Amino acid sequence: MRNTAVIADHTKAKLFHGWFVVGAAFVVTFIGFGSAYTFSSFVDSMQREFGASRGSVSLVFSFAGFLYFGLGVISGPLADRWGARRLAALGMALVGLGLLLAGRAQTIMQVYAAYSIGIGAGVGCAYVPTLGAVQRWFVRRRGFASGLAVSGIGVGTLVMPPLATWLIATLGWREAYLVLAIVAAVTGISAALLIADDPRRHGTGPDGDPLGAAASTPVRTGVSIRDAVRTPRFAGLYAACLISAFGVFVPFVHLVPFAVDHQVTPALAVLLLGMIGVGSTAGRFFLGGIADRLGRDAFLIAMYAGMAVSLAIWAVAGGFRSLAAFALLFGVFYGGWVAILPAVVTDHFGGRYVGGIIGILYTSVAFGTLLGPSVAGFVFDVSHSYIIPVAISAAANVVAALIALATTRTTSPIASSPTTSTLPLG
Repeated sequence: MRNTAVIADHTKAKLFHGWFVVGAAFVVTFIGFGSAYTFSSFVDSMQREFGASRGSVSLVFSFAGFLYFGLGVISGPLADRWGARRLAALGMALVGLGLLLAGRAQTIMQVYAAYSIGIGAGVGCAYVPTLGAVQRWFVRRRGFASGLAVSGIGVGTLVMPPLATWLIATLGWREAYLVLAIVAAVTGISAALLIADDPRRHGTGPDGDPLGAAASTPVRTGVSIRDAVRTPRFAGLYAACLISAFGVFVPFVHLVPFAVDHQVTPALAVLLLGMIGVGSTAGRFFLGGIADRLGRDAFLIAMYAGMAVSLAIWAVAGGFRSLAAFALLFGVFYGGWVAILPAVVTDHFGGRYVGGIIGILYTSVAFGTLLGPSVAGFVFDVSHSYIIPVAISAAANVVAALIALATTRTTSPIASSPTTSTLPLG
């Protein structure tokens, strides 16, 4: 009987629904960000059809990035009220619609609108609510779970652009968009339906613990959004993210032209983005668990410092090998940063309003994404060199690390605030 009970308990642990939520988040981030990054595969086809210039590509990325990070300030609180499942499903439907409309566009501006509004708004609806849902299912392994969830971004960066390239060669670019739209909508919406906000509704506490054992740390406890954003802790997190983001997204737009300027063939230069994806996937997948053991606040500081060091390597790199080393290293620290940030927010402010708090925090990333790559391009136009923007990107992350270090010395609101709540969702 004892062995039977042990087997039953083991089976129950394996079926903990929190891991299904993590898997759903992986698929949602895979589809959302992977679809956004397929744009580079379609540039040549659209140039030939619409006579478009390459100079506007960075603006498309910046505007779409601004939307999918910036809209979290709306989708996060809506998810806290209506549930993450609905927002994620809506977001995946918008991503599919954006791809479909891009394939039916008659002008390049219509393509940009489809990507920026359709995919940008779609990811903006789904990303923050999905990450917020994952946080509520875990406490001890929150960093590891967050890393697994957002590793979909790195894998999507690896898989979706080559898939798009193959579809274009096989079917043509318009039909390729149609196929991607169907895949994104069907797969993304199906995954979104597995998302749940409160483990108690599945008869368990966070980490699969019995409900009685989780009573001391209620899932829906947390500082209100209004109280959270007034704290020094939030101000420090916001400032660090804002300053860091000015440099973090510069490589995604300018690494390939930098490599081509340094006599790297275009075919090899494109592979550098894939190497960022490889490093990012590794960082998201492995580093979250390490952060759980070493301390997530200290780990966040290390990620800013690591990105600063890797960007400094970019500043002095020239050939393909040194650029590949930069891409892999940068990807690891970038992936670790993305993985750990939602867990740090939940640690300090609780899970009750985590969607809304993360959404407001990510507006800092939105502004950095909007301005950083574009400013880097304008600086290059004037100086005909990437040295200045890359150096500024590295310095920005040094400043972010110092701000994050100062932030750790403030009191955690979740430990001291009397304005916590244990109300159920909705």
